[in-house]
Amino acid sequence: MKKNVLIIGAGGVAHVAAHKCAMHNDVLGDICIASRTQSKCDAIIESVLRKNHLKDTAKKLYSRAVDALDIPALVALIQDTKSEIVLNLGQSYVNMSVLEACIETGAVYMDTAIHEEPDKVCENPPWYENYEWKRKERCAERGVTAILGAGFDPGVVNAWCALAQQKYFDTIDTIDILDVNAGSHGKYFATNFDPEINFREFKKVWTWDERQWKLQKVHSIRMDYDFPVVGSCPVYLTGHDELHSLSKNIDANSIRFWMGFGDHYLNVFSVLTNLGMTSEKPVRLPDGTEVVPLKVLKALLPDPSSLAPGYTGKTCIGNFISGMKDGQKREIFIYNTCDHAECYQEVEAQAISYTAGVPAAAAAILVARGDWDVKHMVNVEELDPAPFIELLDQIGLPTEVEEKPLAFVPPAIAALDSVD
Repeated sequence: MKKNVLIIGAGGVAHVAAHKCAMHNDVLGDICIASRTQSKCDAIIESVLRKNHLKDTAKKLYSRAVDALDIPALVALIQDTKSEIVLNLGQSYVNMSVLEACIETGAVYMDTAIHEEPDKVCENPPWYENYEWKRKERCAERGVTAILGAGFDPGVVNAWCALAQQKYFDTIDTIDILDVNAGSHGKYFATNFDPEINFREFKKVWTWDERQWKLQKVHSIRMDYDFPVVGSCPVYLTGHDELHSLSKNIDANSIRFWMGFGDHYLNVFSVLTNLGMTSEKPVRLPDGTEVVPLKVLKALLPDPSSLAPGYTGKTCIGNFISGMKDGQKREIFIYNTCDHAECYQEVEAQAISYTAGVPAAAAAILVARGDWDVKHMVNVEELDPAPFIELLDQIGLPTEVEEKPLAFVPPAIAALDSVD
């Protein structure tokens, strides 16, 4: 049994994870929230206490300040707090430093997004081979559990792929991961999570198609899908973290990711991109000051966590999977829907943060119980999906499975050649 959780980061996802960990601190033990700005951690603690979510009041819930790029400081923090589970919910630039600290101390490592370097975007696939998977051998040698991508996408969608392979299909042809937010935050323009990381995703579209990587133009391939609860929404072929491990670990001909965008979002994004505001490359101003346009844009846009109080509507994330079972063609949609207002009422966060933060807490609980404490590095689809999905059903993210009538036809992108 592992005890005591250290949460790195103080954004929207960390906020939700802290609430859910506190609600299960009888299993998880003491909880420390740490980030560069300690006041943000304290605000999360105030929210947890305000909602009366600290299940065992004898356990500690406290904050610390730390630079998550400083490995010795992280090591000291893990040791001082006696944390055996580290939830890395900070910016993806810190993944490798937090992972290194966990390897050194023997603490369990978990994150919800792939590592990135500030000066590199959309590197050659598979992305996990560039950084995380290079540490596999060291994790195994030291018996360190490292669970990569334990959010929703990546995370829950990966577990659904494993479940489909185990239970619903003998062979899988295509997996289309569909993510749509049919909600309104009332702002002129905003992103639902870190704008800097969000916009860096939209530089290239790497997709796994007919068992090879293909490069497509951003927002160039669209389809409309009739989602449960939220109805028909447009989604666009997009590159995403989970494709890069699923292509290795799930036996499927094509695995693709689609994200929903409205016309207004696309128009604003196009203008910002054409003006150079989404660039990660530094520019020098006439007075000699050097700035990164994307960081300036992030500073100008609303903080995603600030959207929560007025957010209305729902999200739907699901895997449309086609293949064969018992000699017959089969198609299913395995999904979850989440309500922004209900999330705010429960944990004072919006649904995008909720869907990423709850799975991270669930993964921590599974490790603490011993179900997922595997002593080496894995992506979520390499673990038994049953206890994860069962626990999520109990703590706020129920899974639904819809048998499809063999009528859904995704765009035939398999016939397209790669583009520059």
